[in-house]
Amino acid sequence: MSLATAAEGATPQQNWLDKIGAGHVILGTALLLYPLVASDFFLTQIAGYSMIFGVLSLSLMLLAGYGGMLSLAQITVAGIAAYAVAILGSNNSSVLGFGWPWWIVVPFAVAAAAVSSALIGWISVRTEGIYTLMITLAIATATFYFAQQNYAIFNGHSGYAGIHAPVFWGINWRDPKPFYYLCLGLAMLSYAAVLYGSRSTFGMTLQAIRDNPRRMRALGYHVTAHKVFAWFLAGILAGLAGVLLVWFNGRVSPGTIGVDVAIDILIIAVIGGLRHPIGPFVGAIVVILMQTFAIDIVGAERFNTLIGLVFLVIVFVSPDGILGLWGRIKPHLAQESLRAGP
Repeated sequence: MSLATAAEGATPQQNWLDKIGAGHVILGTALLLYPLVASDFFLTQIAGYSMIFGVLSLSLMLLAGYGGMLSLAQITVAGIAAYAVAILGSNNSSVLGFGWPWWIVVPFAVAAAAVSSALIGWISVRTEGIYTLMITLAIATATFYFAQQNYAIFNGHSGYAGIHAPVFWGINWRDPKPFYYLCLGLAMLSYAAVLYGSRSTFGMTLQAIRDNPRRMRALGYHVTAHKVFAWFLAGILAGLAGVLLVWFNGRVSPGTIGVDVAIDILIIAVIGGLRHPIGPFVGAIVVILMQTFAIDIVGAERFNTLIGLVFLVIVFVSPDGILGLWGRIKPHLAQESLRAGP
């Protein structure tokens, strides 16, 4: 075989743009330049807040989309990290507050969230479907009431206030632009990690376990260990979101980890789509925009009704959420573009 033939038969090497994807490059560039045109309100209250809940919903997507394990305890895991920041760091509630530096507090908080998530997973993975959902709901509800009634550790109903984001490199990371870029950086890292992990050996094994756990067990895979480890990884994401959330609000209380918030996270993940890591961020933007602007139009009393109607319409039209709807529209747009071409 000649060198020319061998060269023709060789697989062409992908350049960096093909590996990353043009869509990712365009979206990343737009997000990096967004602060140039956005006000402080849209940087923090819309974009930053959406990315926090996007990462939190991404932890649910990892469990449900790749592992087939629905959870209502993700806000509980995030709340554990948030309370850890308040207790180990500084607060103005005159309860606990050890005053540790942020670079020690944050790893401890995320580790506590990850271990707690693994424990919740270890309890719930022995069930499937609605039973897993009910166990995680019970854990979320019990944690909420325990935090509300416990004053020695959680400071009861009041919780902790006066929690500040760190100041380092001469930057206050709660200022609008730094906080936006902090949220963006962690969101991009979380998204890339989940996307890469889904294509790794562990990710493919987890998806195979989701589809046929009995077969995977017969092949010698430890199904329970893989599921619990997925919960551990999801806990890291939820813990990071919890740290950002407590810095965003400057406080944490039982209301932060309420059951209503747990349901909101599930709604965000389902509206966006559970089949791709970008789905939770899409759902977060939609819900946060509705919470910010639609509530003034329909009123607080009718807002939950509006959210429920939007949820039902999207699920009815596309069970895979907005991403599923886009996947059905995209081929038609491509065909129309070809027909309209020269």
